[in-house]
Amino acid sequence: MTFHYNVDGGYPEMAGRASTKFKSVLKDLGVAPSVIRRVSIAMYEGEINMVIHANGGDIRCEVETDKIRVVLADQGPGIPNLELAMQAGWSTASQEARELGFGAGMGFPNMKKYSDALDVQTEVGVGTTLTLDFLI
Repeated sequence: MTFHYNVDGGYPEMAGRASTKFKSVLKDLGVAPSVIRRVSIAMYEGEINMVIHANGGDIRCEVETDKIRVVLADQGPGIPNLELAMQAGWSTASQEARELGFGAGMGFPNMKKYSDALDVQTEVGVGTTLTLDFLI
């Protein structure tokens, strides 16, 4: 089964809607709470990044018998230094985003921690696509 979500950018206070909707879908499908928790945390982190850094994007969620795959794609600025972005505490979030409580630099570390596989494809000036896999 595949589910699609559009994420609007520029409104950090609205971020989390897609991850909340998908969490409900997973509950309805009877997915284990421990898996739902990991998917929700990692997907939310990616969704926040799309909102505050890339003016939104699209999320595709696939539920298979043995795994859940979440693909977050944007056409934002891309990530100039992925190695730095993967480090806890490193952030390029604006002051406005930080004042709203975002931009602590835990997005990528949390996505890596809570997923079973994380692939990041990024190109400066083109955008970023994250693929997160979660074993069921």
